[in-house]
Amino acid sequence: MRRSDYDVSDSVRTTDPAAVSHEVIRLAKRLFADAPTPAFERAFADAAHMYRGEHRDYLPCDTEYHDIQHVLDVTLAMARLMDGYQRGGRNGSPPLTRELYLVGVLAALFHDFGYLRRRNDHKHRHGAEYTLVHVSRGASFLRGYARELGVGERLASAASTLVHFTGYERPVDSIRMSDQTLRRLGFMLGSADIIAQMSDRCYLEKCRDRLYPEFVLGRLGGFASGEDLVLKTPKFYEGACKRLDGKLERSYEYAARFFGGPNLYLDEMRKNIGYAQSVSGAGEVAQRLRRQPPKTLVRL
Repeated sequence: MRRSDYDVSDSVRTTDPAAVSHEVIRLAKRLFADAPTPAFERAFADAAHMYRGEHRDYLPCDTEYHDIQHVLDVTLAMARLMDGYQRGGRNGSPPLTRELYLVGVLAALFHDFGYLRRRNDHKHRHGAEYTLVHVSRGASFLRGYARELGVGERLASAASTLVHFTGYERPVDSIRMSDQTLRRLGFMLGSADIIAQMSDRCYLEKCRDRLYPEFVLGRLGGFASGEDLVLKTPKFYEGACKRLDGKLERSYEYAARFFGGPNLYLDEMRKNIGYAQSVSGAGEVAQRLRRQPPKTLVRL
């Protein structure tokens, strides 16, 4: 049985930054002999420290749904989509460079950084209160961080823009990129964000117990309870599929090329939604959703 703290292939522990870092670097080296390993290692180490609250400017992550496991799962999915694109899914499009691959990983790793509160923030009590603006906050942070990591100004700016493909603060059609390869990276990142979270083995339990409280703190209405959120998940899935197929141009298909057969992310998504559809009411949600999401381990 697939473990709750592992990815869809049950091979990479997505609560462990070191495990995901190792796999992402392995894939990078498979594509690029001169992959910038130190930059990857530092980025994963810095993300782990920041989410753990070991940065002088930021408090530890307190959003239980948008936690380090989610970030690592999305980053792993992004690396796999880029691998599938590079090794046979380009259909005549330009190949990625090692710099673009790094930019894609950085954008995934820090796409939800905007939920973290600064230590001098005395206005907000919880990171979820930033829900409606977390993408812009994360984008602003990433631009400066990418420059610190040695990424040139053009690509540092591109990394910060890519983050907007994961949110709704800016419509996808309005996001301007300097070239089509960078835009394709944006489609992949937006897709990775959706397929990683919705294929999580504990996705429905996390929606009920973790995402709903974030929605309340972030003042997102439309749900009466965590159970109600689960019951409305199939409708959200329909919208997500339209976004994946339309605005994000079916970039999830690169995962099938990576796996060399079935798309494990889509398979697990369908299982989750099928289960949600089989639940008839709030009482049955409480009775049937009994998986225990892992407590996040943030160490490297």
